[in-house]
Amino acid sequence: MHVLILGAGTAGTMAAAGLRHHLDDGDRITVVDVDDRHVYQPGQLLLPFGTYRESQLVRSRRAVLPRGVDLVTGEVDAVDAAASTVRLTDGTELGYDQLVIATGTSPRPDQTPGLLDGDHLARGVHEFYTLEGSIALREALARFDGGRLVVDIADTPVKCPVAPLEFTFLAESFLRQRGLRDRTDLTYVTPLDGAFTKPVAAAHLGSMLDDRKIHLEPDFLLEHVDADAGRIVSYDEREVGFDLLVVVPVNMGADFVARSGLGDELNHVRVDAHTLRSVDHGNVWAVGDAANLPTSKAGSVAHFSMPVLVTNVTDVIAGRAPSASFDGHANCFIESGDGKALLIDFNYDTEPLTGTYPLPVVGMPLLAESRLNHWGKLAFRHLYWNFLLPDRPLPISSRMSMLGKHAA
Repeated sequence: MHVLILGAGTAGTMAAAGLRHHLDDGDRITVVDVDDRHVYQPGQLLLPFGTYRESQLVRSRRAVLPRGVDLVTGEVDAVDAAASTVRLTDGTELGYDQLVIATGTSPRPDQTPGLLDGDHLARGVHEFYTLEGSIALREALARFDGGRLVVDIADTPVKCPVAPLEFTFLAESFLRQRGLRDRTDLTYVTPLDGAFTKPVAAAHLGSMLDDRKIHLEPDFLLEHVDADAGRIVSYDEREVGFDLLVVVPVNMGADFVARSGLGDELNHVRVDAHTLRSVDHGNVWAVGDAANLPTSKAGSVAHFSMPVLVTNVTDVIAGRAPSASFDGHANCFIESGDGKALLIDFNYDTEPLTGTYPLPVVGMPLLAESRLNHWGKLAFRHLYWNFLLPDRPLPISSRMSMLGKHAA
């Protein structure tokens, strides 16, 4: 039995570890990725503000993959699902019995006219969804001495959908601490009709923007960036001017997904939302941001869905029908500045609620700012490297629980 995993990021590494623990020693697991650099992506949000150094966010993929898993370095050209083979761009072909696609979703600035024109960094156009972009943004913030700072989401979905809000709150705190807040107009621009997709959380986060005197520009679908004039323009011809633009580009899945006929219009693999199995091929699966699940593209989704993937893949290998079902569980820390953060916990059917997580009374507060949540976010980096990636058990249910939550 040969399980082939495409992608050695968060979801692919967890899938390799989980399957290695459950498959027989004689079963092969191979992981494919383009390089040997595993980046702790949540840290890219905090790096511009000095919380982390680059060295704290990067490790070797080989070092974090479990023993008994092979890593192939190469770029995927296409999947031939009918023949159960994957072709790499160098011509190598890899066969499989079960295929797990975990290639995530990535920023695609090429999808927005003007976003990559000329020396966009010198003209104040930045992002923090890549390590290189985060480093450049750190330098830009260090030089910034006031003006119009705009945070814009080009389109949805994006990975870690609360990250743009977090950056905005952190920037507000950063500017205030440097004595620049009164000299800065701070605007949050989004294609959504509010601060977030879920109504209760959107109302709460929207009031936080108001309290910090951050202007919200909703229903703004970015058509192009005019860096020379310092403005962004929407499809309905509205304009927002900037001196420093922090943009979240369009996010898309890997191009090979489209070439292989496995994806939707944004190259996210079409799967059953509960089993994670391809709706087109019985031995193809997708997990993490690569899948077109109707929930947040966040690391927590990959983590909470992993037991479902492992159970269902092993079920199929054993000749059984998939027996596990994913409920869409996700949770996210939301940095709010000044050493505080919020926490939200939700799934397909239940939006973020108030209360405490994961237990009543003694848990971390939900939908409320606290220092405990901030320290929880910082502690997550240790959990990520030492527990989540190697699939070590944590005393937290993968399924969403109503324990500690206040029902609406």
